Amino acid sequence: MQDIVIGLLQKMFILTLQMSVPMLVIGVIIGLMVSIFQTVTQIQESTLTFVPKIVGCVLLLIFLMPWMMSVFITTVNEFMAVIPQLIGAL
Repeated sequence: MQDIVIGLLQKMFILTLQMSVPMLVIGVIIGLMVSIFQTVTQIQESTLTFVPKIVGCVLLLIFLMPWMMSVFITTVNEFMAVIPQLIGAL
């Protein structure tokens, strides 16, 4: 029983990382590019840092949505298949 629960928790953490890492990476890359641009041109506009990150993350989300939904649905189906084992172990 405990092994099943620990395995499910590990899968949930891995799923969370799989879903969030692409957005975090694109945000960091765009933020670094904007920071370099601001340093070179000496433009200190605060909105310049947020708008490109938002646009980049939204575009990446649109691009990766089919893959994300596929991984999410597969994982949820695996979790649903384990529920009878958990109920039987009680």
